[in-house]
Amino acid sequence: NEDELNEVLGYLESSSCIHNKYEFIEKTYKILPNGWAQLETLKKIGADSEQCFVAMWFDDQMQSIYHQTIAAGIREAGYKPHKVDQREHNDKIDDEIIAQIRRSRFLVADFSGHRGGVYYEAGFAKGLGLEVIWTCRKDEMENLHFDIRQYNCIDWELDKLDDFRKRLKNRIERVFGQGTYKV
Repeated sequence: NEDELNEVLGYLESSSCIHNKYEFIEKTYKILPNGWAQLETLKKIGADSEQCFVAMWFDDQMQSIYHQTIAAGIREAGYKPHKVDQREHNDKIDDEIIAQIRRSRFLVADFSGHRGGVYYEAGFAKGLGLEVIWTCRKDEMENLHFDIRQYNCIDWELDKLDDFRKRLKNRIERVFGQGTYKV
């Protein structure tokens, strides 16, 4: 509402982030150098994090793929995998997902099973400026939404999971470098 907006604008002015550009015209602001610096800081969400959020189908058949392949590849690259159902918490699941994505350096999104939540979580991460590593089981690639098909997606097969783990590890290291996380 307008009162909340005025509070935010007042705070930004007192923090030297913005300045009323014209004294006689209300709500015409100029972003000051300090404001631009704050915006750049916001772009670096998760830059120092060792955590990788994993968005994927919560189906029983995917549990072993997560543990033996996806999480293993992330750890081998030196990062800490986080899948929201692998950690005890007392929060609403949606709030926990958003909080953990914000704490992460990047996200691995596996679109096998084409779950709406995976699309949402990948989009949210992209909106924050986080990189997303895209993966999908090879026989389901043709069902990827057209917005996702443009990305370089790692396809994988059930009988070649070791290859998938290695490809995921290599992609992470090429994009982010070798991490420092140790189990």
